[in-house]
Amino acid sequence: MIASKDALAVIGLGYVGLPLAVEFGKQRRVIGFDIKPERIAELHSGNDHTREVSSTELAEAQYLRLTANTDDLRDAKIFIVTVPTPIDAHKRPDLTPLIKASEAVGRALKKGDIVIYESTVYPGATEEDCVPVLERVSGLTYNVDFFCGYSPERINPGDKAHRLTTIRKVTSGSTPEIADMVDALYASIVTAGTYKAESIRVAEAAKVIENTQRDLNIALINELAIIFNRMEIDTDAVLKAAGTKWNFLPFRPGLVGGHCIGVDPYYLTHKAEALGYHPQVILAGRRINDGMGSYVAGQMVKALLRRRIHVEGARVLVLGLTFKENCPDLRNTRVVDVVAELREYGVRVDVYDPWADANEARAEYGLNLISTPEVGSYDGVVLAVAHDSFRQAGSEALRRYAHEGGVFCDLKSIFARDASDLRL
Repeated sequence: MIASKDALAVIGLGYVGLPLAVEFGKQRRVIGFDIKPERIAELHSGNDHTREVSSTELAEAQYLRLTANTDDLRDAKIFIVTVPTPIDAHKRPDLTPLIKASEAVGRALKKGDIVIYESTVYPGATEEDCVPVLERVSGLTYNVDFFCGYSPERINPGDKAHRLTTIRKVTSGSTPEIADMVDALYASIVTAGTYKAESIRVAEAAKVIENTQRDLNIALINELAIIFNRMEIDTDAVLKAAGTKWNFLPFRPGLVGGHCIGVDPYYLTHKAEALGYHPQVILAGRRINDGMGSYVAGQMVKALLRRRIHVEGARVLVLGLTFKENCPDLRNTRVVDVVAELREYGVRVDVYDPWADANEARAEYGLNLISTPEVGSYDGVVLAVAHDSFRQAGSEALRRYAHEGGVFCDLKSIFARDASDLRL
C-alpha cells in the first residue's frame, strides 16, 4: 500500500509535468525531475517560461523538491512520467523520450513501487514498450515486484479556465488494486473528479481518440472552407447560420498544430498499420490539415497578384508563430508551413510574435523573429494567431503594417468580414 507520506516523483517538468508536480507538492513530498539543469534553475528562481504556473503557485508547493539528478529519484515510491511523445520527420511515433525516462525510472525502481504514465501513446505502448524497459533495467517483475498505471494528460496550454484540477481525470492500473490506488491518488488533487477506466489500454485509447476526433472535425471544416472559397461564399457566415441548430458542432477552420491534435492521430494510425489495417478517414483528415499552410500561402500569393504586386521580392508580415493564441508553445506550430511556402514563391517574410521566445524560434525552426513591425513597409500582412494583443489592437492598426494597396489576411476570422481582404 502506498502511503501519503511516500515520496512521489514527476519525470518531465514541461506543460504537463510542472502543474502536476506543483499540485501534488502542496500536500505531499514530490521530487520534480527534468533532464535540463537550466529548467531546474529557472524554476528555482520562481519563473516558468511556459506560463502555466505562476511564481505564487510555485511557492505554494512547499513539499516540492526540484532536481536534474537521476539519483534523487531513488527516494520515490510513485513515479509519474510526463515526457513528450513527438513524431519524427516521417510522421512516425518517436518514443525516445519515453524510453529514456523509463530507463531512468528503472534504475530507481524498488519492490512495491508504482509507475504511472501520462504521455500520449498508442494503445498498448505502456505495457508493450515501457514495461519491458522497466523490467530490463530494474531486474524486477511486472505486476509482481512493481506495478503500472496510465492517466492521460489533458492539459490545455494557455487555458486559464480549464486547469489540471478542474478537468476530469481518466485513471487506470495494471491490477484492480493498483487501479484503485491510482484513482485515489489523482482524486486527492483533481476537484473535477476522476473516471476509472477498465484497463490501461482503454485509458490509452481514450486519450488518443480525443484529439483524433477533434482533428477530423477541423479537417472537415477546413475542406468546407476550401470548397466555399471556390463558390465565393463566406465560410464564417455559413458556420454562423448552421450553428443555429442545437446539435451543430462549433469547429472553425485553421492551422492544426501543437503537441496533441496534429500529432496524436499518427500514433493511432501507426499502431493500426502495424496490425495490418490502413486507416482511411483518419489519414485523410491529417492530409487536409497538414496541407492548410500551403493552401493559405497560395491564397495570399493570389491576393497579391490581384493587387498587381510582384510576388518575388514582396514583403509579407506574419503575425503570430505559436501553435495557439495567448500561449508561448511553439511545438509543432503549422505557421511555419505558411512561412516556408511563401518563401518558396520568393516572398520575403518577417514574423512577429510577442508570446514566442526568439531563441526557441531560432533553434527549432531557424526563424529570426523581429522585435517590432514597421508600419507601412509590407505588401501583405497575415494574422496567423489570435493573440489577445492582436485582437485589442484592431484590424485597422494591423492593416497599417502594410502599405496602401497591400493585402490583409485575417486567417483566424477574428474581425468583421469587411475588415480584411482574405480569410479562410
